[in-house]
Amino acid sequence: MNAEIIAVGSELLTPDRVDTNSLFLTEELNKLGVEVTTKYVVGDDRERLAYTVRTAAERSDFTIVSGGLGPTEDDVTREAVAMAIDRRMTLNQGILDGIEQRFRTMGWKMPEINRRQALIIDGAEVLPNDRGTAPGQWIDVRHCSVLLLPGPPHELKSMFVKQCLPRVERRVPKMAIETLILRVAGMSESDLDQTISPVYKQYSNPVTTVLAHAGDIQVHLRARCATTAEAMTLLAEVGGKIDALLGDRIYSRNGDPLEVVVGQLLKKPHATLVVAESITGGMLAERITTVPGCSEYFLGGFITYSRKLKNTLLGVPLELIEQHGAVSRETAEAMAIGARNRSGATHALAITGNAGPTTDGDTAPVGMVYVSLADLKGVITVHRQFSSDRERIRQFSSQMALDLLRKRLIAV
Repeated sequence: MNAEIIAVGSELLTPDRVDTNSLFLTEELNKLGVEVTTKYVVGDDRERLAYTVRTAAERSDFTIVSGGLGPTEDDVTREAVAMAIDRRMTLNQGILDGIEQRFRTMGWKMPEINRRQALIIDGAEVLPNDRGTAPGQWIDVRHCSVLLLPGPPHELKSMFVKQCLPRVERRVPKMAIETLILRVAGMSESDLDQTISPVYKQYSNPVTTVLAHAGDIQVHLRARCATTAEAMTLLAEVGGKIDALLGDRIYSRNGDPLEVVVGQLLKKPHATLVVAESITGGMLAERITTVPGCSEYFLGGFITYSRKLKNTLLGVPLELIEQHGAVSRETAEAMAIGARNRSGATHALAITGNAGPTTDGDTAPVGMVYVSLADLKGVITVHRQFSSDRERIRQFSSQMALDLLRKRLIAV
């Protein structure tokens, strides 16, 4: 079975507010095997909302509308849904009495506009609201159930769990939805898709989605089966075939980000890490320190943005920088060696590059990055030429550094 979610409110169409209710609803529905196929955000417009509800109800098993049940003129959900399904509304005296009593308990007189909250669409089941004044409504329309829920998250969550979930569960055949997340580094999105598409195109279940962000590509496999065991078996089958194609380019099979994976690898041999950053300006250290317990292996870092600090803090000879440039293999390697010598860490990562927007002479175009790793085995360096904006180049660089360390650690 499937569901569509409609979040109502013009404020959700501004950059200042985010619809979090749909995330909660999706999670709860997925637990019951209901797939959320579409989400909308609609402003406070009766006609637009009525059209959206009508469209969703024609093709989904559940249409869930959140928000717009308040007492003011811009709370248009009741009227819009009534228009969409061609039903009238009736004032429910019992609900009105309850709202008036709620106001009296707070020592206030109920404003006349709150009468609108007692308007119930014909044929609807009233869903009590134990956290606010606006009741919800459940309306069965042919093959679809339309749910009207309040917008405030604490009201919606309580109402959905107590009033809606039992009703949904009675209507839904038992089904399990399970997800496998593979995270990949060191490949472009197009290269990855070209590699794995011959596998996932053979299956309509699980559904495969490829997501890319600044050097971090995620492959989401989503299986729907009668039982959790069947879903997990299917994910293992398809995931295993993809795993065989990608090999060590997969750095996580449980959704963990790269900084978590690297931290776990450092802990096993009781290794330590120090970083020396130029282009990333502390971004690499920030990622590492988001991981709880990182103090077990992370000693700290050097942010050496200028040539002077590369020399005074890391011991990089100024003549080396003058000869080869601040963005060069030689400088990156000297930074890594210097950071390791100054800190005594097992591993030292160094990053230097040009994030733009201006070039640094002919030898350092925008997007050129060098990452060096110094450890007991010596020094290794990788070089990339990225084509993107300043922030993404810096994100790519930190991902590139962590992946270099990961591969070094798993090769031990």
